[in-house]
Amino acid sequence: MKTKTLITAAAAAFMAAAPAMAELFIPSLTYRSGPYAANGIPTADGYADYLTLLNERDGGIGGEPINMVECETGYNTEKGVECYEALKGQGALVFHPWSTGITYQLIPKATADGIPVHSVGYGRTSAKNGEVFRWVFNYPANYWDGASIAIKHILDEEGGSLEGKKIALVYHNSAFGKEPIRTLEELGAMHGYELVLLPVDHPGQEQKSQWLQIRRERPDYTIMWGWGVMNQVAIQEAVNIRYPMDHFIGIWWSGSENDVKPAGEGADGYKALTFNGMEQDYPIFEDIQKYVVDKGLAAGAGDQIGTVLYMRGLYSALMTTEAIKKAQEIHGTAQVTPAMVRDGYEALDITQETYASLGLPGFGPDIKGSCQNHGGQGLGAVSQWNASEGKFTMVTDYIEANQDVIQPLIEADSMAYAEENGITPGCD
Repeated sequence: MKTKTLITAAAAAFMAAAPAMAELFIPSLTYRSGPYAANGIPTADGYADYLTLLNERDGGIGGEPINMVECETGYNTEKGVECYEALKGQGALVFHPWSTGITYQLIPKATADGIPVHSVGYGRTSAKNGEVFRWVFNYPANYWDGASIAIKHILDEEGGSLEGKKIALVYHNSAFGKEPIRTLEELGAMHGYELVLLPVDHPGQEQKSQWLQIRRERPDYTIMWGWGVMNQVAIQEAVNIRYPMDHFIGIWWSGSENDVKPAGEGADGYKALTFNGMEQDYPIFEDIQKYVVDKGLAAGAGDQIGTVLYMRGLYSALMTTEAIKKAQEIHGTAQVTPAMVRDGYEALDITQETYASLGLPGFGPDIKGSCQNHGGQGLGAVSQWNASEGKFTMVTDYIEANQDVIQPLIEADSMAYAEENGITPGCD
């Protein structure tokens, strides 16, 4: 039974010459090396361990074993594309790029090849419009949702008015970091706040000038769109200038234990968005211990179970496998094709009953997809770091993003893409 294989892009090129495998083939474009490895490793571990659990406990999905192959990208877009090209011919059912930059490059390729891409809470936001981006999904929420949810939370904190306030955005100077700018500008015009943009160049180890500007301008709130070492450095710089941590809010990729622990007690009170729960005692943990860790099959050391990014990876695998289950149900066969899996993603219907049946009661919001909606219901919550307890906890209920602002932006951006690429929007 094949559960996980770790390969480089060069090795993947060799594998591309081999015949397609009979199992459900699910590649994962990971980065266990490079400047983003500290965050990439637990995410990849959670994803792999969930698939291994299904193999060991359930015999795979619908009786078909899973063959999960990791291809190391180092968070490098060119390497990510190489991995895709090397593995797509193996019968890949869906790709998880784990990078907005890679996702952007794979959208036209995967569309032409007829292979779903699932960019979980990252990637191109307007891919939520399934009538244009037929093969791309960004369940359970997107970056424009995240920007709106952050502003909604700040509005709640400020009694409903941001008139005359100043909000800074510290962002990774890449396609990933630039995603929320358009929405934050729209919301600024609506709510009367000034937006200060502070880009941080890859990989984010040097941020002195940005935080000196924050110290000078004293923004009322700072939002961060960071990843990897950038998060650690930003939080430490905020501590150094005594910025109020409860006014510092990261996107969901800027809120893991790895990001706050280096700053010690100074990081206490830091906030970050989340689109999944953060309990420490989900029933599924017992099964992961029994069927994965105790058998020596864990992707890592087995010490990341329950951490923020491990659970984010696990959630990604959960959504993928639920889409495959749905595809098997729709088409009456366990041996599904990429096109069938796309159907499964469009028919995705994850409820509270689903989470409970999977050993994750209350883990996330309901997700219901369709041909038109490839991104879910746009829900997210705010978590906060408790340094003394050493964990993030959710401090709000799930907040719905302002779809009156976001949907017109998605419509405009996706239709512009359709016109540029000769796509006639619609459903099959």
